[in-house]
Amino acid sequence: MDKKYTVAITGASGSTYGIRLVEELLKTGCHVNLVISATGKDVLLHETGIDLRGNEKEAGKKAKKHFKKGDLTLFDNNNLFAAISSGSHKTEGMIIAPCSMGTLGRITSGHSQKLIERTADVMLKEKRRLIIVPRETPLNQIHLENMLKLSRMNVDIVPAMPAFYQRPRTVDDMVNFVVGKVLDLLCIEHNLFERWK
Repeated sequence: MDKKYTVAITGASGSTYGIRLVEELLKTGCHVNLVISATGKDVLLHETGIDLRGNEKEAGKKAKKHFKKGDLTLFDNNNLFAAISSGSHKTEGMIIAPCSMGTLGRITSGHSQKLIERTADVMLKEKRRLIIVPRETPLNQIHLENMLKLSRMNVDIVPAMPAFYQRPRTVDDMVNFVVGKVLDLLCIEHNLFERWK
């Protein structure tokens, strides 16, 4: 599989969604461009023990060591010269998992100061797939209006809401359900959860 995807991890809780998604995409032979916000790196360390802090080169080495196998490129969120910041760089799409409400708001308003927002803006202008996994509760009116606005622009909104009909036994089971729903939208085969029969 020659497909390229960008995965972004922001500072919302739930960084394990982004990590699991990267693992699954790499398993299928996809190339993954990974971008993690500064707060996202801190949350990732706090929630999972995975330390991807440091400059682009240092963090890139740590990411390759963590994921071991697969075609992965890590970009610093401050690197607006990264290939993924241009519409001429071909990708299948972008997934932001988890997506903070701040990142969501900046994407909605077209306020692109960092690579994550700029790459999302590229997906919108090039009419490429953009999937957002928002992670906040409860949601206020601004959050809901921002999601509705993006949905009207054909952005897929996949809230981090696991189902329970498959009787999850672990946190991993619940994470796998949400990541599986993202992979379903990308038409990527997986066995992350048992489907309703």
